[in-house]
Amino acid sequence: MKFIDEAKIHVIAGNGGNGVASFRREKYIPRGGPDGGDGGRGGSIFAIADRNINTLIDYRYARIHRARNGQNGQGSDRYGKSAEDIVLRMPVGTLIKEIDTDRILADLVCDQQKVLLAKGGAGGIGNLHFKSSTNRAPRQFTFGELGQELELKLELKVLADVGLLGMPNAGKSTLIRAVSAARPKVADYPFTTLEPNLGVIRVDHNRSFVMADIPGLIEGAAEGVGLGHRFLKHLTRTRVLLHIVDMAPLSEVVDPVHEAQALIKELQKYDESLYQKPRWLVLNKTDMFPAEIRDEHCQQFIDKLGWQGPVFKISALTGEGCKTLTYAIMDYLDQHQLEIDPPEEQSSMSANTPPC
Repeated sequence: MKFIDEAKIHVIAGNGGNGVASFRREKYIPRGGPDGGDGGRGGSIFAIADRNINTLIDYRYARIHRARNGQNGQGSDRYGKSAEDIVLRMPVGTLIKEIDTDRILADLVCDQQKVLLAKGGAGGIGNLHFKSSTNRAPRQFTFGELGQELELKLELKVLADVGLLGMPNAGKSTLIRAVSAARPKVADYPFTTLEPNLGVIRVDHNRSFVMADIPGLIEGAAEGVGLGHRFLKHLTRTRVLLHIVDMAPLSEVVDPVHEAQALIKELQKYDESLYQKPRWLVLNKTDMFPAEIRDEHCQQFIDKLGWQGPVFKISALTGEGCKTLTYAIMDYLDQHQLEIDPPEEQSSMSANTPPC
């Protein structure tokens, strides 16, 4: 299935049915009194998170979602039928924004989390409710309210604990293949990965975490070079980033230090909060160097880069150092429990939201 992480939809809730002014007409009852019923409620539109869905492709081609109107009231004390609600199933991790105001309506971070997107109009009141001791033949009634109509933007940000960040061909896909059951495409040319991949890394029987692999980032991505910054949003929910560096590039003119510095600058251009996330340096393809000079070569790289954080030396191809890396990540995640920041403005229309 094609991976779609953005979509725009138009949601239209149903209008409420009108109330009616009616009077009881029966033989031998000349003054039966008012019997106009109320109109039915218009259908509302909800969104619900479903962990069995992983793409917004359904909403790329089906943009308009319209609920039915409520039925009008009728005589003989008959109320109009309320319209059925519409429920839109979306992937976990979907951010829903109102296009006109850029207001965040909902952030679906839990499975089965349900929020109200557009509220159906209330039904009108029939003249049955206007009768009184001084107004025995009321002709007043009210019209149904209009349903809400919104233009929404859906943005999918995958939920993962760890994100892989690196230049094309740094070995990100090879690493996620080595430590999980995920099988992303691996080849010896740039931009092999064209969409995010998720892998579950199981350290022990009851300890595991999710790793996200995104397409490589290159210098000039802020200006649209390569795939640009399109997929960096999928790292915003992660708790730690792994900066994968290719220590043995295919071309001799490629400087790993310059590439690492360029990637850090591109990350800062995209989002300062993402730049401030904990980042670990992972030196990949160290098996390409003889064992006696491997540590010295890696230390020279670290000194030139001026890196102060954690450093891991691995070979994703042979699996060397990968187990040490995964256990260190698991220990870090256990010590820093997941904290999900609420959206800037949660919708006041949320409903039936289960705890995460």
